[in-house]
Amino acid sequence: METTSYSIGRWAYHLLSDWGVPDNWAKFINCIILLLAVILIVYTAQYLTRKIIRFFLDKSAKITKISFLKYLSQNRFAHYLALTIPYNIVKFCIPIVFEDYTIWINPLNKLIEIYLIFMVIWLVMSIIKSGSDVLREKPAFEHKPMESYLQVIKLVLFIFGLGSAYVTITGKDITVFFATMGAASAILMLVFKDSIMGFVASIQVTINDMVRIGDWVTMPKYGADGDVVEINLTTVKVQNFDKTITTIPTYALISDSFQNWRGMENAGGRRIKRSIIIKQSSIRFIADEELSRFKKIQGISNYIDERQVEIIAHNERINADRSLPINGRNLTNAGLYRKYTEWYLKNHPGVHKNMTLMVRHLPPTDSGIPFELYVFTNTIKWVKYEEIMADIFDHLLAATKYFDLQIFEKESGGDIKILEMINNR
Repeated sequence: METTSYSIGRWAYHLLSDWGVPDNWAKFINCIILLLAVILIVYTAQYLTRKIIRFFLDKSAKITKISFLKYLSQNRFAHYLALTIPYNIVKFCIPIVFEDYTIWINPLNKLIEIYLIFMVIWLVMSIIKSGSDVLREKPAFEHKPMESYLQVIKLVLFIFGLGSAYVTITGKDITVFFATMGAASAILMLVFKDSIMGFVASIQVTINDMVRIGDWVTMPKYGADGDVVEINLTTVKVQNFDKTITTIPTYALISDSFQNWRGMENAGGRRIKRSIIIKQSSIRFIADEELSRFKKIQGISNYIDERQVEIIAHNERINADRSLPINGRNLTNAGLYRKYTEWYLKNHPGVHKNMTLMVRHLPPTDSGIPFELYVFTNTIKWVKYEEIMADIFDHLLAATKYFDLQIFEKESGGDIKILEMINNR
């Protein structure tokens, strides 16, 4: 084959010379013709090889149902393997094509060696990525940041690739390359600072199970409030609920504070922590003759009976002067409303019965006294959660008038105008 190729090259050169083409131009044109011929051969060989490999991969994946073969095809294994096939052809043809330009033979041979090194790296990465895709199908690896591991492996492979390229170019031992790398470590630390910090952070994030793909996270500093869609060596991508994408440095997950809602999702209940602000001046004692009216409210009639027995016994024991309600113990409209709220929440179909349920007073403010509801819904779905919370507060706000309580609300322009009209009469 070498003799035939050499003969073809010499034949083309002599043919050009016979046509009267100057010697330098004859050599140059002959080199270009041979180079184009090699490119055509290489392209054809690479194209056919890629098609054949892809055909067998796809057929094998369909027949065997092995997902690894399917992922090999998706990760361009056939493409990278086909790119390594022409290596021997090019290596063989370089001395023939550049026979008249021998100065180029050695650099081109080194260049093709470097090309092979990095093609092998891409080929290995294709195999590793296919393996990681298979692992992602396993429940244990579904939420693991596999992209971070892949980037670390890729970084290590490329460092060894650079070392091999250094050996190919200089002919020196690879230890010299790593010694040089050590001397330049300060510069490398500066250049790869984000990658190194991200690598360390991704290890800590994984070991401590701080974030998984699919977690809902909130990080106000970066404007992130949504689901984690990707974790790689340097960044974490969060798709916010408005469908925008926020990119967070991976090391920020260990250096800054963020909120992960996974615990809420795993628990199956989402917290409601919201207050109804009652005007303090509307809170009063309940007279005995009013109790019959309040007993008609379903949910607190039994409570009133039980409480009245305790209150009467206590007042008799201390000999309370009942001519004034302040003496002794009494029921209040606020207390009855609080107990009614508890009863309502315990019987609401959207409330989680096995999680904390509490109605409490918060410290009074200049706006009134907050009655805080601390309760969990039995769903974590956002829309359903909002519906349940709205339903609860719609009812409880409307119920305040049955307890002679008033909701605090700042006066609007219309309210002031009505008061002025009343005063002017």
